[in-house]
Amino acid sequence: MKRRCVWAADASPLYQRYHDKEWGVAIQNDRKLFEFLILEGAQAGLSWSTILNKRANYRRAYGNFDARKIARYNATKVRQLLKNPGIVRNRLKVRASILNARAFLQVQKEFGSFNRYIWQFVGGKPVQNKRRRFKDIPAQTEVSDAMSKDLKERGFKFVGSTICYAFMQAVGMVNDHTVDCFRHRQVSVRRRRG
Repeated sequence: MKRRCVWAADASPLYQRYHDKEWGVAIQNDRKLFEFLILEGAQAGLSWSTILNKRANYRRAYGNFDARKIARYNATKVRQLLKNPGIVRNRLKVRASILNARAFLQVQKEFGSFNRYIWQFVGGKPVQNKRRRFKDIPAQTEVSDAMSKDLKERGFKFVGSTICYAFMQAVGMVNDHTVDCFRHRQVSVRRRRG
């Protein structure tokens, strides 16, 4: 039997698949990075399992996370999204997703890609942590503080330091699989994926 991080050990099959296949694997594809940025913001105050269960609905509702489309969403589209039971129907979070799409496009324009911008916070490569216990994993770090501050200055919403650190974990900017988890070593040797 595979030994997993404590948070995924007795989880649902969907949650375990996420842990086993995605969490902590470095992403460099802008659309995937944008997806995780929106989903992490949507999670604020909720469980990640809630968001995972709604992920397919989010992809449909948000045009597969095409930032150009989302940036053009108007009041009619916002009303439509707020009636969609398949996503988190929070007006501030829906509005933030549109503002974040616009800010995301500005970052792409300035840096050539969001990937180039966001990965600079960790020097372009994943931080390989060696956490022994789940309780040793911080909720935020100096790096997530800096990322949060810079994102906010660029007009992003729902990007507090804790959300930024969860984003960093999800997209593989940090490897926070505990050392006893079968994924720790696998993630540490994998190359960034698109």
